[in-house]
Amino acid sequence: MKLDFDKMGGLVPAIIQDAETGKVLMLAYMNTIAWEKTLETGKAWFYSRSRDKQWMKGEESGNVQIVKEVFVDCDDDTVLLKVEQVGNAACHKGYTSCFFRKIDGDVKIIEEKVFDPEKVYKK
Repeated sequence: MKLDFDKMGGLVPAIIQDAETGKVLMLAYMNTIAWEKTLETGKAWFYSRSRDKQWMKGEESGNVQIVKEVFVDCDDDTVLLKVEQVGNAACHKGYTSCFFRKIDGDVKIIEEKVFDPEKVYKK
């Protein structure tokens, strides 16, 4: 499978979904290296635009994502990874999902934090 990395300057969006519950956990970006490492290792790898580097999900937090299924959209420019979320958080802010806020007139936090990011991530 050849993904089209050219549409977004060398990146493709990657939607990450819990394989068991179907809950959307996060959205990240992959370049060709992250894509290849994900397929090779069976663990989710991404490209950080803010840090300008490759990273494996959970390399600092321990909240690794084991890839169970991989899907590619019809335009070959977006991937969906169904994962087993090791640990109970995908979000670096300490929530199960990065989509922990709901807009319902106001912004409402709809999840409890499952860890304290200050204690997990090095500064």
